[in-house]
Amino acid sequence: MKAFVAGATGETGRRIVRELVKREIPVRALVRNLETGRAILPKEVELVTGDVLNRESLSAAIGDSTVLLCATGARPSFDPTGPDQVDFQGTKNQVDVAKAKGVQHFVLVSSLCVSQLFHPLNLFWLILLWKKQAEEYLQKSGLTYTIVRPGGLLNEDTDEPVVMSGADTLFDGRIPRTKVALVSVEALSQPAAGNKIVEIVTKADAPEQTFEQLFASVS
Repeated sequence: MKAFVAGATGETGRRIVRELVKREIPVRALVRNLETGRAILPKEVELVTGDVLNRESLSAAIGDSTVLLCATGARPSFDPTGPDQVDFQGTKNQVDVAKAKGVQHFVLVSSLCVSQLFHPLNLFWLILLWKKQAEEYLQKSGLTYTIVRPGGLLNEDTDEPVVMSGADTLFDGRIPRTKVALVSVEALSQPAAGNKIVEIVTKADAPEQTFEQLFASVS
C-alpha cells in the first residue's frame, strides 16, 4: 500500500499523514508549498506539489499511489466559488484521476449534515451542498470508497469512544480530528468499510468497540 493524501497540511490532513506514518505506510503528501510541508509533516513523507483543479499536475502528484485519502476543504472566505471549486471540482478531479490510475480505495472526509440544505453551514456559499455533490460523484465512479462524515471537529484529543452510524442518522456531536484520521486510515484495512458512508462522533457514555465492529455495524 502507498497512500496519497490531499489536503495534507490541513488540520485533519496532517493527522491522517501522521497516522499513516505511524503504521509505516508510505505517503505522498500533496502540498502547495514545500517549505510549509516540511515544517508541518514528518520527515518520512514524500512531499509533492500540485493543484486539485489541475488534473495533469494531480496525476503526476498521485504517481504510483494505490490508495487516496482526500481531506481537502474550502476555507472561509468572501469568494463564493470556493466551496464549488475545492469541495466539488477539486474532489471530482481527484476521483477521475484516481480511477484512471487504478487507485484501489478512495477515502473522502466529508461532513455531518451534508444532506440538510437548510443547515447554517450552507450560508457559507452552499458548502454542504457541494460536499454532497462530491460524495455522489465518488459513489457513482466505480471506485471502492469510504465516505467519512465527522461531526464538529476538535483539535484536542479526548478519551471518548467513537460512535459510528450510517448516512443521515447523526445530526449533532463532536469528534477530535485525531479520531477522524484514525477512522480514515482504518477504513483502508477494514473489508467492511468498502463502499460505505459512515457518520462519526464521540460520546462519553458510548461502549468501546473495535473498528471491525464499528464498520460492520453500518449497513
